[in-house]
Amino acid sequence: MNKMLIPILFALGTAIFWGCYGPTIGNAAAPRVDGAPLWSPFKPYVFIGIAYLVIAIVGGLLMMAAKGDSFSYTGVYYPTMKWGFLAGTLGAFGAVCLTTAMMTSKGNALLVMPIVFGGAVTVTAIVSVLRLHGVASTSPMLWVGMGLTLVGVVLTAMNTPHGHAPTKPKADAAVSDTVTEAVTATPAVADDTV
Repeated sequence: MNKMLIPILFALGTAIFWGCYGPTIGNAAAPRVDGAPLWSPFKPYVFIGIAYLVIAIVGGLLMMAAKGDSFSYTGVYYPTMKWGFLAGTLGAFGAVCLTTAMMTSKGNALLVMPIVFGGAVTVTAIVSVLRLHGVASTSPMLWVGMGLTLVGVVLTAMNTPHGHAPTKPKADAAVSDTVTEAVTATPAVADDTV
């Protein structure tokens, strides 16, 4: 089996799960009453955190046991705790940003998700350039790729099928017609002050 097949399959799995994450969290958007949402974006975020906690801890411990790993996080194992916690913190802040973006865009995954994924790959490339500055050379094609990513994000967001806009309720149309009739029926008042 090709050594690169497993990372590629897991990367595709991530894209599938995170690609479904946006539309799924969009379902948690609060209905609005008198223009105000019934709950904040942080209400569903609590259960996002619980899901992460359960899956990461239980799944992590089970896989560590299956691989015969040590349960120690001291000494030579300390970097796994430090960097794992930092990565989890960044992921949690990313989840808060994504959840807030989805809630404030009224669940518009078609707008938010291309920005998230196009932006993420670009940020990863920039961080790599900064970390390896002076050690590795940067190909000009990287900047071309970043530009193409931006173009791809815009094209994807603009051309994803969005469905039809909701129709206006008939009551609003009737009120609008009545107001229009009243305005057009009112005679214009001449201004004699000039």
